[in-house]
Amino acid sequence: MSAGAAPATPARVVVLGGGFGGLYTALALERLAAKGAAVEVSLVNRENYFVFQPMLAEVIAGDVGILDTLSPLRQLLSRTRIFVREAEAVDLERRVVTLGAGLTRRTHEVPFDHLVVALGSVTDFRGIPGLPEHALPFKTLADAVRIRNHVIHVLEQSSEERDPEQRRAMLTFVVAGGGFSGTEVAGALNDFVRRAVRDYPSIPQSEVRIVLVHSGKRLLEGELTPQLAAYATTALAANGIELMLGERLASATPGSAVLSDGWRIRTRTLISTVPSSPNPVVEALGLPLVRGRLDCEATLAVKGADRVWGVGDCGLIPMPGGRPSPPTAQHAIRQAKLLAANIVAHEAHAPLRRFAFSGLGKLGALGHQRAVAELPGGLRLSGAPAWLMWRAVYWWKLPGTARKTRVAISWLSDLALPPHPVQLNLGGSRGTAQAHYEEGETVFNEGDAGDSLFMIIAGQVEVLKRFGDEQRAVGTLGPGEYFGEMALLGRDPRSATARALSSLDVLVLPASDFSALAGGLPEFRRGFEEIARRRTDANAVPSAPDPPG
Repeated sequence: MSAGAAPATPARVVVLGGGFGGLYTALALERLAAKGAAVEVSLVNRENYFVFQPMLAEVIAGDVGILDTLSPLRQLLSRTRIFVREAEAVDLERRVVTLGAGLTRRTHEVPFDHLVVALGSVTDFRGIPGLPEHALPFKTLADAVRIRNHVIHVLEQSSEERDPEQRRAMLTFVVAGGGFSGTEVAGALNDFVRRAVRDYPSIPQSEVRIVLVHSGKRLLEGELTPQLAAYATTALAANGIELMLGERLASATPGSAVLSDGWRIRTRTLISTVPSSPNPVVEALGLPLVRGRLDCEATLAVKGADRVWGVGDCGLIPMPGGRPSPPTAQHAIRQAKLLAANIVAHEAHAPLRRFAFSGLGKLGALGHQRAVAELPGGLRLSGAPAWLMWRAVYWWKLPGTARKTRVAISWLSDLALPPHPVQLNLGGSRGTAQAHYEEGETVFNEGDAGDSLFMIIAGQVEVLKRFGDEQRAVGTLGPGEYFGEMALLGRDPRSATARALSSLDVLVLPASDFSALAGGLPEFRRGFEEIARRRTDANAVPSAPDPPG
């Protein structure tokens, strides 16, 4: 085939991921196809929409509506075949992508000539005990909605809590991570909670605590110039956010965030913006990785792979001078346009271009109508001017006129109207889950409501019972044993206190699930009733044998 000649059949391009990198690659390929390029584009994404992630913190604060950050993929990509499924595996030899089963419970294979990997990164709480079980991640729209619902639920519960110590713990909100995500979440959360509590006369404003934990000496350290980082640190503190600098999150439990120096912050809300990890599909490709990202040429081709390309967060793409391209939206968009052109050039046996974009600056919102901006040419802004620029830039980048209009209306109404603290009760059981407790923490107290059965995975539990004015230890339980069944069987308050003797991991079975099993499996219920009878007769809680069946 001669240079510039079109192939006899269209090249099949499969794009994995519908974020900035994936969406804009498909858009650019559509434009090139409209000009005559012989490409056939398919996009695989777990949702049928594109999320404008820079505004997710504003969803928590209620500054924009939940749907205002979304754009339907089928409206944006009219010439692309869209698969709303999980990409489960990639076979580079057969050149097919295997998609997860849908309603038919059958997997589906999509063949490709070119594969664009734009899967970004995923939340990874591994390595910090209790974080997967008890921290709220902040990465997706679902995360933002979940955080907002949880915060409103906490306000409702604390408004009727009479125990001052419990109420203070409920009204303490901890954010871990002082990068752009952490500072934006902390600022938005602080604005929302402090405005929302005006609707709760029983909650003293002075009891609301927003705590930001960061390992550096300043927020946004290394992200911005020292002057802007210092401004961001001072601005958040001036807004009433309590900064714990030089600290790391060491573990999490249902009722506390434990810091690296051993200090425990009693809280029922922990939001973590710790660094993410590669998507498991990227790891399973067997291709070269550097710090968890695909090792790419400046042309965006993955090293050592045939017609496999990386874009966005999951690709380590060198810029002029050798520094890796940062995982930002502005870089992903420009990578995507170059990648689309290089795929067409590859098919035409034409030279490939190299990525040479150095960036247009950095913007970060701090809440309370303040922001920081670092722009090319050494221009730096902070405070209200930077906040206006932040809004103007991201409003302009929103895809579609309808989306821009909705967001503009939301922002204008937010300036005059109070927040709308409505909790979206989406229903559903919380299901069986794991929980982590640190040594000395109480799992439940005698007299508490019986709402769960606990099965020990690792660690030990001390069981204490009150006899008159004295509380005595009456038993110790270890891995494979369970506790908490008495209150569930009789629907009575807890008859003893359970406390962690060491670092403890348990499987928690909610009362509703326990009742369903006990009602449907008579042997299951009789086994627990027999153990409960023995424990009651002994007026203690000895180590229990394995539960039947």
